[in-house]
Amino acid sequence: MNIFNIIKNEKIYGIIREDNPELSYEIAKAYIEGGIKVIELNSPLEVTQKISSSEVIISQGGIITTAQAHKALDAGANIISSPIFQTNLVRFASCYKVFLIPSVTTSNEAYGAWRARMPLIKIYPVSEMGGVGYIQDMVKPMPFLNLLPCGFVKIDEITDYLKAGAIAVGIGRELYKSKNYNEIVKTAKEIKKMIK
Repeated sequence: MNIFNIIKNEKIYGIIREDNPELSYEIAKAYIEGGIKVIELNSPLEVTQKISSSEVIISQGGIITTAQAHKALDAGANIISSPIFQTNLVRFASCYKVFLIPSVTTSNEAYGAWRARMPLIKIYPVSEMGGVGYIQDMVKPMPFLNLLPCGFVKIDEITDYLKAGAIAVGIGRELYKSKNYNEIVKTAKEIKKMIK
C-alpha cells in the first residue's frame, strides 16, 4: 500500500477532532459513506480500533511521543500524525516503517522536514499563516515540497489550495460541525465531486 499515492489521488484528508468516542465513530462512518478514504482521528484509540478494518486509511492525530505512536499502531492506525516536527518521531517512523505526517508552520521547518525525508508535510494552522497565498509562496521557491494544508480550511477553498500546489487538503470542522449524519455524507460527496 502506497499511502502517499492514495492521499495524493484522494486529495481530501478528513479530520475528526472529538473527545466523545461515539460521536467520533458516527462522523467517521459518515465520512466513509461519503467517499472519504483517508481519515485523521484526534479521538480516543477505541475509535481507531473500531474502524481499522474498514476500507479506509486511518491517521492517528495528536501524536507527540513514541509511546503514543506505539499505542496508535497497536490500535490499527496506518499513519502517525503529529502537531509538531521532532527527531524522535522521525526515528520511530524510520525504524518501524511507518508513514509519519509532521506539522510545521514556517518554510524553514518545512524544508527541514523534507530534508528528514518526510514524504508529506502538514502546514498547520494554515489559515492563521495566510491561507492559500501562504501555500503558494512556500511552494514557489520549493516545488519539491509535498504539502498538506490543515487548520480551519473552508470547503470553498479546497480547490484553491490544490491549485496553489498542495498535494491534498485537510478538512474537519467545516465538514461535520452542526451537521447530522446524512448532511455529513452529502457534504462529503459534494466535496468529492468538486475536486474531480
